[in-house]
Amino acid sequence: MTSLDAGPVTMLVPDFPFSYDHWLDHPAGLGTLPAERAGTPVAVVGGGVAGMTAAYELLRLGLRPVVYEAAELGGRLRSVPFPGNPASIAEMGAMRFPMSARALFHYIDLLGLRTRPFPNPLAKDTPLTVIDLNGHREWAGTGDDLPGLYQEAGEAWEKALHERAELMTMRGAIQRRDITTLKAVWNRLVHEYDDQSFHGFLASSPGFQSFRHRELFGQVGFGTGGWDTDFPNSVLEILRVVFTDADENQVRIVGGAQQVPRLLWTHQPDTMAHWPRGTSLASLHDGTPRPGVTAMHRRGESIEITDESGETRTFPAVVFTPHVWTLLTRIDCDHDLLDTPQWTAVERTHYMGASKLFVLTDRPFWHDIDPSTGRPVMGMTLTDRLNRGIYLFDDGPGNPGVMCLSYTWNDDSAKVSTLTPAQRLKVFLARLADVYPGVDITSHIVGDPITVTWENEPLFMGAFKANLPGQYRYQRRLFTQFMQRGLDPRRRGFFLCGDDISWTAGFAEGAVSTALNAVWGVLDHLGGRTPPGNPGPGDEFSALAPVDLSP
Repeated sequence: MTSLDAGPVTMLVPDFPFSYDHWLDHPAGLGTLPAERAGTPVAVVGGGVAGMTAAYELLRLGLRPVVYEAAELGGRLRSVPFPGNPASIAEMGAMRFPMSARALFHYIDLLGLRTRPFPNPLAKDTPLTVIDLNGHREWAGTGDDLPGLYQEAGEAWEKALHERAELMTMRGAIQRRDITTLKAVWNRLVHEYDDQSFHGFLASSPGFQSFRHRELFGQVGFGTGGWDTDFPNSVLEILRVVFTDADENQVRIVGGAQQVPRLLWTHQPDTMAHWPRGTSLASLHDGTPRPGVTAMHRRGESIEITDESGETRTFPAVVFTPHVWTLLTRIDCDHDLLDTPQWTAVERTHYMGASKLFVLTDRPFWHDIDPSTGRPVMGMTLTDRLNRGIYLFDDGPGNPGVMCLSYTWNDDSAKVSTLTPAQRLKVFLARLADVYPGVDITSHIVGDPITVTWENEPLFMGAFKANLPGQYRYQRRLFTQFMQRGLDPRRRGFFLCGDDISWTAGFAEGAVSTALNAVWGVLDHLGGRTPPGNPGPGDEFSALAPVDLSP
């Protein structure tokens, strides 16, 4: 179980360090089913990246996935083209993907999608970053260009990670896939920090005794930018991101992230059991998923699903991918779908809010040089004003530009949630006029803005899950729900997955990995087996299981 060969940092999440990328890439495949199970219908609720991953792999195993989707394929991989300029995309949901997400990139590579560096603050491919705090602006190409106070905050963060969270040990163990070391250190950290908030971790670190350092770090952060909206959350949530390099080396998908689930829908696998060559998920559905689910009930050892058309079907297994809150409010469910501790975990799930506003511009004018300073007129911007994060996307010469004029979370998202798109745009432009006096952004905007507030989206009710201090036990219940061996047959067959079930919510890798857990669960439930040389996540569960904090 311990490899001594160092490799790149991956999203080998320490709670359950199963190598999903190795499982996917193994030439023996994921498993085989009994011959009599070939073509068995299995329901997949939700057509986001988790649903499409699960459905695609179930198809390859020789099952017949029946996909239910209440809106459009994609979920929170929502890429909205600008009217009249379909090649220009506003990424309303997930828009940046760490290269350490190797299970996700298995599918990105399979589908032949291209990527480009994401313009995060101070990233090597971001030409200019502007930090606007307390009315003062700093212009920087790299972190080394920032004043001493910023350097001190960055150094304090690195020191806290090394001295209090064993960063080098954890990173090295991930690179080597050294499970023994990884589990030993992480399990101790879980015991130590389960009740600690991110802000509490900072405030109790020697380098952050100054409130000014904590305030500055919260606004600016490092890697993907400001982190103060995460301050109330468990510090374990942050450590997972840092250990797995999830906030660094990020890329965007050329043409939009929504292509991943959409292309999995139409992709024809080269190898699959039972189905003839040329079969795809789309062909099994005559091109269109079933409508959204309105009810789910256990019927003996099967699960009955009713959809928005009123049609009812019964399945031996169901993979459920939407936000778990929809089980409480949007779908008529039997209590017996989950046990009582799992329902408690569903109730206690905490979602972050998030809002975005995008505009199309006639060209990427931000590259224009200000003759008085010799600098570009604008850069990727972090600010304590209402906009918070401003991102600039250049798709090459002769193409329009795309600006994300505001990306905000939680309280900052709530501040604009009742405003119309036009009202939001007016407010954001007014704030930016103070940051960039003399830059006429309005004259370059083409058409109307595109906006989203995820907590107002009825099928989502939030952007992504983030555990609060003390919620590790709840997360463990949801993540381990796919392990159903030994249960009464009348309690089996319903499998949760999606990034909110994962240990890395908000990352598509978490959606993919938990979808693969559900695939293993369905395979096992229907009497199938993984190849001897390629065990799945359930086969290795006892050795890799998340530490149990239950009394």
